[in-house]
Amino acid sequence: MALVLIPAALYSPVRHHPFVNYDDGIYITNNDHVKHGFHRETVRWAMTSYDAANWHPVTWFSHTLDYQLFKDNAAGHHNVNLLLHVVNVALLFWVLLRATGRGGPSLMVAALFALHPINTESVVWIAERKNLLSMMFFLLALGAWGWYARKPQFSRYLVVVFLFALGLMSKPLVVTLPLVLLLWDYWPLERMFATSSQSSSGDRVPARSLPSLLLEKLPLLALSACSALITVKAQEEGGGFNPDYTLFQRMENAAVSYVRYIGKAIWPSRLALLYPHPGSSLKAWQAGLALLVLIAISVLVVRFRQRRYLLVGWLWFLGTLVPMIGLLQVGRQAMADRYAYLPFVGLFIMLCWGTADWAQQRQLSPAWLAVPACALLLFLAVLTHWQIGYWSDNVTLWTHTAHVTPGNYTAENELGDALLGVGRPDEAQVHFLRALAIYPSYPPALMFVAVQNQQEGKLRQAIAQYQQVLAASQNTELKAKAFTNMGHAYLDLGELAQARDSLQSALALNSGNFAAWLDLGLVSQQTGDVSSAIHDYFQAVTIHPFDVGYLLLAQALQQSGHQVEAKWAQQKARDLTADYQRAEQKAAQLVASKKAPE
Repeated sequence: MALVLIPAALYSPVRHHPFVNYDDGIYITNNDHVKHGFHRETVRWAMTSYDAANWHPVTWFSHTLDYQLFKDNAAGHHNVNLLLHVVNVALLFWVLLRATGRGGPSLMVAALFALHPINTESVVWIAERKNLLSMMFFLLALGAWGWYARKPQFSRYLVVVFLFALGLMSKPLVVTLPLVLLLWDYWPLERMFATSSQSSSGDRVPARSLPSLLLEKLPLLALSACSALITVKAQEEGGGFNPDYTLFQRMENAAVSYVRYIGKAIWPSRLALLYPHPGSSLKAWQAGLALLVLIAISVLVVRFRQRRYLLVGWLWFLGTLVPMIGLLQVGRQAMADRYAYLPFVGLFIMLCWGTADWAQQRQLSPAWLAVPACALLLFLAVLTHWQIGYWSDNVTLWTHTAHVTPGNYTAENELGDALLGVGRPDEAQVHFLRALAIYPSYPPALMFVAVQNQQEGKLRQAIAQYQQVLAASQNTELKAKAFTNMGHAYLDLGELAQARDSLQSALALNSGNFAAWLDLGLVSQQTGDVSSAIHDYFQAVTIHPFDVGYLLLAQALQQSGHQVEAKWAQQKARDLTADYQRAEQKAAQLVASKKAPE
């Protein structure tokens, strides 16, 4: 009950938090597929889409269900995240208790997992639903593996496979489960190199030879390999891979990041949504020292290998972090708090079982451990409470991130975006310019400056900056927006051929871009291609039904002599508008001025 109620109470303020202006739009607020709810097309899209540079249909289904239930009310989405975290806490306790039979250490591992500040990001950031879902299926598969190991049957093995597949379809970073299961066979199940103390819970697990243990993991490894290949393809198509860093720089950062994660496990301070990648700024001695620390800990773990939990916990930490450590660099972060959600369980196992064994050897009463344990958990809960507060709104979140990570151009850019969202454009411009001062070709900041120039009528400057965005960005969504805006600018200049090329390029990247379809209809109508204009306008209002769009469609239908269809479009406009006369004036102005709507 404590494991459920305490984190639920601690995280309860999140119901007052908004959506975050970083990925929440991609996953929920700006995702038309999710917002349209469950139907055949949504299911097809979720199963085949590489949106957000991932293939994770279970995550898309989860967000779609949330949106059907809660719409744009962020509180409901936050509450589901919190519920999943609490479920994961309870599952972790159950899995450890079932496998080891030791209540005290199992309880403490679950409590550390529930209250450690580094897990705040995974819980309070709605877009990290994938982290929570994948962890839930990972723990269920781990528990099912113990059930299978006690009585190996094909039906039980299929349950493990099914749960693992759901985990991969939530977030592919749980690909390391087969290796964790091999560790689990070593300890606590002790199916590998069994000892007389095998299964301290009294629920004896049959021992198996090492070759047979390896053989039974092959189907799971095949699933991992398939997931890895799909993920690589998704990252390539979605522009997720970052080519800016050499292999040596990525290896240096990986070594340093491992040690930084350990440091944040021990002293979780200066936590941030994004830690900038150091690139070439790391010194050789820093990477060398970090590597020595990792080697030293590894040697100690091997030295005390009779305490199997030490080796399992350490290899759990090292192994489950491999997909996220940056050897294949995705994005611009050096590390991320959300990446620790699964790996830190290994460190918690080392700490809690090591402490319990130390106390047992010295015949200390459990009460002697209870006092410092509760003090530690209270300390972590206070830190987590503070960390949750930083997520109370976007301006606070990015102000904190920029403060604790100096030189973070992404934080400066997102702070500018957050300030724009609350109607503070002058302050926002300061931060966009700071981002460009740190990284002059940073596409999102360039995008802001281009939009500002376009709004001020500096269309040639805006077009040049959109071209810079296209040259510098690998992000499909950003490139589609740049092409669309550039099409707007060419349309305003009356350069219809260039406008058409830009808008068609935008639609090649995102066929669901209603603004590009609408502008393409204006271009077609201005060039006398009325049949194409009808097609383009119809595509626009199909994606996003609105009054002006239907009136433009009606005008094109009238021009082509389709009077009945034109009346139908006019009636649709009347149904959608509160001011039909204003909508008519707007539609007439767009055609007359060759100007696309904002």
